[in-house]
Amino acid sequence: MAGVIKHNKLQRLDTFLFHKCNFVCSQKIKQLSYWVSKTGDGHAYFAVGLILCLAEPVLGQVFFFTALLAFAFELPIYLLLKNTFKRNRPFNILENFSSYIAPSDKFSMPSGHTAAAFVFATVCAFFYPDYASFLYTWAGLVGLSRVLLGVHFPGDIIAGGLLGYSCAELAITFYQSGF
Repeated sequence: MAGVIKHNKLQRLDTFLFHKCNFVCSQKIKQLSYWVSKTGDGHAYFAVGLILCLAEPVLGQVFFFTALLAFAFELPIYLLLKNTFKRNRPFNILENFSSYIAPSDKFSMPSGHTAAAFVFATVCAFFYPDYASFLYTWAGLVGLSRVLLGVHFPGDIIAGGLLGYSCAELAITFYQSGF
């Protein structure tokens, strides 16, 4: 019974925060959120990695392969969690609410966009620490954009951020141990 009560309290808090975010969100903010979210679609990650491989043959290659390893950890764990939790998206369970975009899959926990953004930000910040503040701000904005677009609850973003950060740290640990 205690697990149900905790779950209900967390769900209520998540729903409350979701409504607060979307209540203050104007059409212009949703449009901006759409473009911020697009930066987390994943296409740029591979392109940046290739550019760094060419521009910095040693560090760029190590960055690229560490990032690939981090994404290799993140993706199956993300899919396992998504299909284990099977948490419905906000627009599927909240009355009189429609999302601004159509998501690519059915469930919301954890946020894949946020997980991938934090993988990328964490690996980049390790190899290029001068950009850490920008990278983590960007990753956080990708997560926030998913809430503002109506496809995730804030808890989904927290779970995605923790997943991405953890997988990146694991890959960095492998790199540091000389994998």
